[in-house]
Amino acid sequence: QVQLVEAGGGLVQAGGSLGLSCTASGRIFIVGTLGWFRQTPGKQRELVATSTSGGITNYADSVKGRFTISRDNAKNTVYLQMNSLKPEDTAVYYCHAVVTSTQAMRTTGYWGQGTQVTVSS
Repeated sequence: QVQLVEAGGGLVQAGGSLGLSCTASGRIFIVGTLGWFRQTPGKQRELVATSTSGGITNYADSVKGRFTISRDNAKNTVYLQMNSLKPEDTAVYYCHAVVTSTQAMRTTGYWGQGTQVTVSS
């Protein structure tokens, strides 16, 4: 089917920057909305940023002005550039993609495996 592979997580000091990437592969016909979510222990997974196929972006209030979501449709890749990181940004970050697969032309959402982002104070 479709797999999403994330990269770029790591440890960074408060105020620093980190870039995440997520690449979709498999039987892809078209990629729709792409997004980033994050989850910390004891918390529900929360939306960080989304980007529609038309380039419309949305951000959680907590990351506005600091994070930037972008996409390279030719590479089936979505990026999350995180600047001015804060300790409260520490979480496992998951990418999400709405993908129409060539397999039966099925449209559904797919999750990346998650990547740990730790911001030290």
